Amino acid sequence: MRIANLIAAAVLAASFASRASAVNDTEIERLIAQKLVPALLDDGIGGMAVAVRTGGRTLFFNHGLADMAAKRPVTPDIRFNIASGRKVFEAIVLAQAVQRGELRFDDPAAKYVTELADGDAIGKVTLGQIASHTSGLLLPTDHPPWPDHGYTLSEFIRTLNEWTPRPGHAPGEAHEYTHAGYVLLQLALERRFGMPIGKLIGERVTGPLGLKDTVLPDHPLDGEHAPLSNAVQGYGEDGAPIGAPGNQQSYYEFPGTGQMFSSARDLATFAAANLGEIAVEPGLAAAMQLAQQPVFHISPSSRQALAWEVNAFGGPIIVDKPGGIDNASSYLGLVPARKLGLVILVNRGDRNPHEIARTLILPALERLGEPAR
Repeated sequence: MRIANLIAAAVLAASFASRASAVNDTEIERLIAQKLVPALLDDGIGGMAVAVRTGGRTLFFNHGLADMAAKRPVTPDIRFNIASGRKVFEAIVLAQAVQRGELRFDDPAAKYVTELADGDAIGKVTLGQIASHTSGLLLPTDHPPWPDHGYTLSEFIRTLNEWTPRPGHAPGEAHEYTHAGYVLLQLALERRFGMPIGKLIGERVTGPLGLKDTVLPDHPLDGEHAPLSNAVQGYGEDGAPIGAPGNQQSYYEFPGTGQMFSSARDLATFAAANLGEIAVEPGLAAAMQLAQQPVFHISPSSRQALAWEVNAFGGPIIVDKPGGIDNASSYLGLVPARKLGLVILVNRGDRNPHEIARTLILPALERLGEPAR
C-alpha cells in the first residue's frame, strides 16, 4: 500500500510539473510574439528563428519568411548568417589548444604568422590579447565609416607590420573591439595546425557537438557563388535583398575570412553544451568554460572574455555574443546561473537583437524560470 501511495504521489508530481511547463511554454511563446517579433520584424520583411533553452528543454519559435520571393518559411533547421558569432567558435578552438599545451595565450601571433615583424608593435600582440579584444589592433575595416576596398593576404600582412597602436591602446592596456584581430587569430591557428580554419573548427568544435548545419563556406567573398543549401535570403535594413542565400561579406580577400552559418537548432545545442547541460567530451567542455571567463573589465557592468561578453545588469550574469552585418543579425545569450539560453537569428541587417534580449527577453525568461513560492 505504501509503494502504491509513493507511485501515485510521483505521478501527481509529474502531472503538476507537466502542466507548469505547458503554462511556461505558452507564456514564453507569448513573450516572443508580443515583444521580440514587433521589435525585429516591424515591417514584415524577412524572418526570425528563436530558440529558448530553459528547464532542461529547448523551445523553438519561427516567424516570417526565410525568402520572401520563394515564400520559404523559417524553420529551426534553416541556416542563417551568424556574423560575429563565429568568433566564439574560434575562441573555443584557442582555449582548447591552450589547455592541451599546443600553444599559449601569451604566445605572440608573430610566432606563427612569421611574416610579421618581431620587434615592431604587431610583434608584441599575443593570441590571448587578440581573443579578448585587448590587442589595441584597429584597422579601417573594423568600424564605420567603412572603406571601399579590403586586403589581400599580402596587403593585410604589410598593413599589420605598419600598424602602430593609438596612445593609451598598447597591447593589453585597453579594450578595442576588432575584426582584424580575429582574422589574424585565424591565420595563427591555421599556421599552427596546418589546416584551414573551417576544417579546424569542424574537427574540434562543431563535429564533436554534432552541429551538422553549422558551416564556414569556402566561397568567393561578396560573390557570385552558388547559393548555400538551406540558407536564408538576407535583407538590408530597408528590406531590399542583399546577395544570394549564403552570401558572405568580408574586407579580407583570402579563404576562410567570411561568416559562418548555423541554424537555431544547432545553436540551441551549442548553448546547452556551453551551459553544461549535455554530455560533451571533457576537454571540449573545459575549453568552453574557459572561453567564458572574463579577462578584462570594460566597465562596471561589462567584462570581456574570449569573444564572449560578460554582463551584469542587476540580475544574474549574462554571457553573450551579438553579431550583425548589413543583411543578418544574430544573438547568442547564456545565463549560466539559471541554465538559460537564448538564440535569435534574423535575416535582416542592423536589427540589434542584443538590445532587447538583454533588457527585456532574458530578464523575463529568468522570472518565468523561477520556482513557485
